[in-house]
Amino acid sequence: MPGNDERPTSMSTTVSEDASSDADITSASDFDCSRQSFTSDCSSSKHSSPSSSPPKTITLDDVISSARDLSNLTLAHEIIVNRDFHVEQPHLPQNSLEKQVKYIVHKAFWDGLESELNDDPPEYEHAIKLLEEIREILLSFLSPGANRLQTQILEVLDMDLIRQQADKEAVDIHGLASYIITIMGKLCAPVRDDEVKKLRESPDNVASMYKEIFRVLDLMKMDMVNFTIQSLRPDLQRQSVEYERAKFQSIVEKTPSALDHTTEWIKSSLEEVLFSMPTVEQPNGHGKVGKALPSPLLVFNSGFICLLTWDYHKSPLPETLMTDEVRLRELQRRLQLLKAVASVLLIVYSAIGGPISGLPTLAERLKRMTSVLLEGMHLPDFNLSEALGNVSGQICCELNKSLTERNYPALPPELQVTLKGQITSITQENNPIRSLV
Repeated sequence: MPGNDERPTSMSTTVSEDASSDADITSASDFDCSRQSFTSDCSSSKHSSPSSSPPKTITLDDVISSARDLSNLTLAHEIIVNRDFHVEQPHLPQNSLEKQVKYIVHKAFWDGLESELNDDPPEYEHAIKLLEEIREILLSFLSPGANRLQTQILEVLDMDLIRQQADKEAVDIHGLASYIITIMGKLCAPVRDDEVKKLRESPDNVASMYKEIFRVLDLMKMDMVNFTIQSLRPDLQRQSVEYERAKFQSIVEKTPSALDHTTEWIKSSLEEVLFSMPTVEQPNGHGKVGKALPSPLLVFNSGFICLLTWDYHKSPLPETLMTDEVRLRELQRRLQLLKAVASVLLIVYSAIGGPISGLPTLAERLKRMTSVLLEGMHLPDFNLSEALGNVSGQICCELNKSLTERNYPALPPELQVTLKGQITSITQENNPIRSLV
């Protein structure tokens, strides 16, 4: 039977925890130990002897178990942080191989069912399997206290009795379909009432009728999953920290290299913070000069700021942040758009000056217009230079309109050309306005 048990696409997501501590002053010779403390116990000295135990061997079962834990962690995290998270029916591309295979397999099944029921005498092998699966689906919709309805479904869809009736060619396929539709009407969400109503108007073709029944049952299963997600969300939110910590710890224990990218990310952030910190004379160091060891909070803040300009093509995200990759990418896109809009407005107000200052309505119109014209600038096929040219043209029109309405002269043509050149030049890496923003 072609069941459509759909699972939500795993999405990528982030877990970030703030930590705070006071900065400690240490000597430069302690730098190596401080870097190691992010990935190992501080008690291990750099002069200690190497461990004699062999490296842990990762088995296939460990890999499969870690992948399952990561999938569960990603799903739980998405449910917790995304209030709009829900399961939808998949929409496969029109000419995709998966859609073609699915169509062929489903068509073969329903054609086989129709052929069996049209035989003389009819065969019920496929129909019995179908009814058995329908019974299990209906039972899965019941709440724990629905004993009466459960008993009724088991009595009407008694598979042993139906098999006996099939041997005697006495199976009432239409009657069973009518009963199934009635039960579906009792169990479905209000949004599916129209779908169930249409089932009662299904054609006399038995195979087509059961095909439609299964289509609506798939929708009802999706509704049940979404209802379960909504019910679980409050409990998951209360236990999210403990659950995610336990799951991630399980992954790390099974896969020793599970934190390699996170370690490199923290080390890079630590080095960047130390590079920017001033040197200080240590109180008991006999005049020696060293670096102030930054607090973990400062290191993590620096690391998260780096994520705003992260190059996903060169470096994968830290493992601890993979569950929020979609949100991080969206944040990065919004930042790029804001930087471009800020650069354009800075150029405009610097070039025009007083005549357009102190007009919040005009500023809002220019900002909204620029944002709309630059929407999608993160896409690879987006022509930023052409879009900025369109932005400059629209801005000049808007400025001329505002200036003439307030009895100011319109922008001279040479100023408009200069303005357009300055706006389109922000695509250059070394543009001063771009660097300033």
